[in-house]
Amino acid sequence: MTPPVDGFIRKNKQWQAELQALREIALSCELTEEIKWRQPCYTIDGKNVVLLGNLKDCCTLSFLKGALLDDPKGLLVAPGENSRSARYLKFTDVAQINKQKTLIKSYIKQAIDNEKAGRKVDLKSDAQMEIPEELQAKFDEDAKFKAAFENLTPGRQRGYILHFTSAKQSKTRTSRIEKCMPKIFEGKGFNEYSK
Repeated sequence: MTPPVDGFIRKNKQWQAELQALREIALSCELTEEIKWRQPCYTIDGKNVVLLGNLKDCCTLSFLKGALLDDPKGLLVAPGENSRSARYLKFTDVAQINKQKTLIKSYIKQAIDNEKAGRKVDLKSDAQMEIPEELQAKFDEDAKFKAAFENLTPGRQRGYILHFTSAKQSKTRTSRIEKCMPKIFEGKGFNEYSK
C-alpha cells in the first residue's frame, strides 16, 4: 500500500469504503499500487492493468484495455461513445462490491493475463476514418497543414476528425478546422492544452 493512495481514498469521502474495498481486491491480485494520472493505478511488471476512480454517482474500477476482456454479463461500460479500449465497472456500495468480488477478480486476472501476453487493442481502424471534405479542402490549399495533421498520432487524428464531423453544417466544420489549426501545427491533440 502506498501513502498517496491513502490520501486519494481519504479525499473521496462519498466513496471511501467502496474505494478501499476495490483497493483490497486489486492488491489481493498481486498488483503493484502506484499513483498515475492522479488516480490509484495497479500494475503488473510495470504495465498498467486497472485504475480506481470516482464519479458523482459511483466509484469505478477501470480497465485500460477493457475491450479485450470477456464480459458475458455485459457489466463493463465504455467511458464514452467513441471509446475503443478502456472499460469500467461501476459500484455504488460495498455490498455490491462484496457480492461481485469473484467476478471482479476474474476481470482483473484476465487483464493481467492480457498484459503478460502483450495483447493490444486493435486501433488500426483510425486509418480508415473518412476525411471530411472541408478538411480535405484545407489539405489541398495548405501542404504544411496536411503534413502537420499526418504527423499527429492516429488517436489525435481520430479525435480531430470526430470533432470536425460532429458538426452538422459545412461552415461549422470549416470554422472548427480553422480554430484547431494552431494546435495541429503544435502537434497537440484536440483535448490537449496549447502553449
